[in-house]
Amino acid sequence: MSEGYLPYATARATQAEELEAAIARLAPSVASLATAGLLTGPGPVFVGIGASLAAACAPVWSLRSRGVHSWRLGAGDHPLPFPASRHPVFGVSQSGRSSETLAVLESVDPSLRHAVVNMTPSPIADIATGVLGIGSVPDSYASTIGYTATVAALGMLADAWDGGAPDEGWARLGALFAATEKELREQVRALAPLFATATSADFVGAGPAVGSAEASALLFREVVRIPSTGMSTRQYLHGAMESAGGGVHVVFGDEREHTVADTLAAAGHPVVLVTSAPPEKRPMLHPVRVPRLPAAQRAVLEILVAQILVEAVAEVRAVDIEEFVFHNADIKVTGGPTV
Repeated sequence: MSEGYLPYATARATQAEELEAAIARLAPSVASLATAGLLTGPGPVFVGIGASLAAACAPVWSLRSRGVHSWRLGAGDHPLPFPASRHPVFGVSQSGRSSETLAVLESVDPSLRHAVVNMTPSPIADIATGVLGIGSVPDSYASTIGYTATVAALGMLADAWDGGAPDEGWARLGALFAATEKELREQVRALAPLFATATSADFVGAGPAVGSAEASALLFREVVRIPSTGMSTRQYLHGAMESAGGGVHVVFGDEREHTVADTLAAAGHPVVLVTSAPPEKRPMLHPVRVPRLPAAQRAVLEILVAQILVEAVAEVRAVDIEEFVFHNADIKVTGGPTV
């Protein structure tokens, strides 16, 4: 296990409690940023890498649903300096040390630099004009609470943008998370044998659930080393699903996703459908029901399913969940905490 990180099981065991506490801290912080005039004007551009980029998906969808032009961009996908614009740029980084995200912020006018980070102080937080800090919550190496709390922070920020307010459901999400985990844990763990000999895994989601698909694919690559891909339903329909075979398909959504899941299952491919609307029964189709919630809140419960599942798959495939194969020296800058 990497030094400075919690064991995966420990982080998972305390996640509901830590999430509830983080949301309670975030509420006044979001209100303070709004009072300072930092959550208004042209829509925010969220830049991040890996799980932090995935975490911004549902919040961006929420902003766009309100008519706010907002984007999430891969921090390493743009030549620097970052193009000048009137849009504030929010660096999203759980560690606050992601080198690509820091480089983007450093190239932006200081008045437009903002950060959503777990760890403070940290290099990214230190150069930002406005900082939404999650609370330096200890996390596992394959992120659990760091990811769910980041989704919550971004979701509450999105709700509050331009005169809005965080949805009242956020205050109840920690308790709902705990109840949902208790209800689904054994059902989801029972699906692990589907992955026993899988050579790949596809994770597919409706618009706001693309982030859940991406974050789940990352978890399965990190933890159980199954080649996995996350993509949107519409991208999947445009040819990607033609390679189905030898793997498992995990689909997030309620509408077109039911048809995708049904089509794959009818062709003999195992499908896990994470949905708030139970489908008709079919062999090879395994529905997991989550509550119907606003996009960002639902994303927190969608990744809970993946967290439970990947832990059980690690047991089935006899993979040490704490051991990573590769350690790259240039993806984090020095300074600040190690987690």
